[in-house]
Amino acid sequence: MKKNINDTVLRFMTCGSVDDGKSTVIGRLLFDTKTILTDTLAQIENTSKKKGMTEIDLSLITDGLQAEREQGITIDVAYRYFSTGNRKYIIADAPGHEQYTRNMVTGASTAQLAIILIDSRKGILTQTKRHTYIAKLLGIKHIIVAINKMDLINFDELKYNSICENYKKFEKNIFPKNTKTDIKFLPISALKGDMIVDRGNSMGWYKGLTLLELLDNLDTTNDFKESSFRFPIQYVCRPRESANQKLHDFRAFMGRIESGFLKVNDKVKVLPSGNESLIKEIKIGEKNINEAISEQSITVLLKDEIDISRGDMLVHHDDPINAIKNFTATVCWLSENPLSINRTYLLMHTTRTSKAKITNINYKINIETLEHEEVQNELKTNDIASISFKLAQPLIVDNYFENRGTGSFIVIDETSFHTVGAGMIELLDKKEK
Repeated sequence: MKKNINDTVLRFMTCGSVDDGKSTVIGRLLFDTKTILTDTLAQIENTSKKKGMTEIDLSLITDGLQAEREQGITIDVAYRYFSTGNRKYIIADAPGHEQYTRNMVTGASTAQLAIILIDSRKGILTQTKRHTYIAKLLGIKHIIVAINKMDLINFDELKYNSICENYKKFEKNIFPKNTKTDIKFLPISALKGDMIVDRGNSMGWYKGLTLLELLDNLDTTNDFKESSFRFPIQYVCRPRESANQKLHDFRAFMGRIESGFLKVNDKVKVLPSGNESLIKEIKIGEKNINEAISEQSITVLLKDEIDISRGDMLVHHDDPINAIKNFTATVCWLSENPLSINRTYLLMHTTRTSKAKITNINYKINIETLEHEEVQNELKTNDIASISFKLAQPLIVDNYFENRGTGSFIVIDETSFHTVGAGMIELLDKKEK
């Protein structure tokens, strides 16, 4: 059954280059919808006065770190929540500086829509292109290109149209070209409030919807096609120490459904072992349910005693998926230490971790031209490249565009245990079992 828009939560993020006005746009959106708490507003007014400003600095609403407020920049991803009469929202404000691209990747990983901010005076910059590429790479299906600071170019319609055309030329060449992305363009002035919540009086030539109207009317119910059932085992529950004798022989498997749905009496198999059984019970807490869906955290009991451990995965018994040891993925390198083809890394995928060797860096993406460039034996911070991996332990993976949950992973430095990269699986070796 199709969900009503009013019943959905929309996760969106703002991104773009430095000083394009990302934080101010969110601040204006919250301010004009009257969703800012009184004490928060008072604190922001005081901070604005200390900075010698005559008007409220709305960017301070999301810039929560002291370093952010002192420097007037966004460093960490700031999350804010608000609702209108139509739906609820979760907003991620991503930093614009190139050195904080890793934080932008974090915010984009769960977003359904990206608002790409462009300064009307500067036009499209390298970071604008990088954030657009990452948004499409991560499977965000809706993009609003907001041309901000229109007040500083006297609300020039011709300049606005020129920026829109330049963006279209760049975006249409982003691979994969067959990925359908809904893109809308919008002229705004976050400082003055034009076209954010209220239309204002300065851009009568623009007949489209305001930003809030676009968000309220966005239909995302068809964005995610029905994916195959994937249930990574996070914890094997054996409460033997319990005083309750009924729980002495209790053995269940806990985790979060990454995709698909599960019903009592469904026949499932465990990967990578391939053992099969039937679903005896499904629980959420102590409550029994008959059916569970994607993103629910559940406890599952099977009718047969099967050896299952953390990192294994339950799928439907007739699913052809297998555990594999080789695949190719698009990787965003996030660490200040370069990737080295001669090193071993850890790949964390759902609830399983495997050591991995890099067999080849196939090519690197030139963000400016979108061309594939040859690369030697390393990647630097913020590089995006196609990499082939060979794993020590098999993983149960899908193509990222088929299943975001089981098609993504993070790369971990096995010495420091720091997260150094994020990957989206693009090609599987079908011969690998």
